[in-house]
Amino acid sequence: MARPPRPSPREVAPGWPDVEAVDPVGEVARLFARNVADAIGDRSVRAVAKDTGVDHTTILSLLAGRAWPDLATIAKLELGLGVDLWPGRPTRD
Repeated sequence: MARPPRPSPREVAPGWPDVEAVDPVGEVARLFARNVADAIGDRSVRAVAKDTGVDHTTILSLLAGRAWPDLATIAKLELGLGVDLWPGRPTRD
């Protein structure tokens, strides 16, 4: 039996990437994408792809909230960029 399709991060986090998501899983994805964008800075996505071993289209999809990052992608980005990107559990005030 096939698994039903999962909504994209931006579908569970309206206002992606600038508005805090009500959905805690969407919020983790949003914060992760913002951390990636901050780590990229002024560099081109293609340069980051070369340095991390993550295809540039995958990086663009993560930044746009079209795709969920898998563990291998997260690890490659963190190792290649030299920073921790995973935001951990979101805190609620």
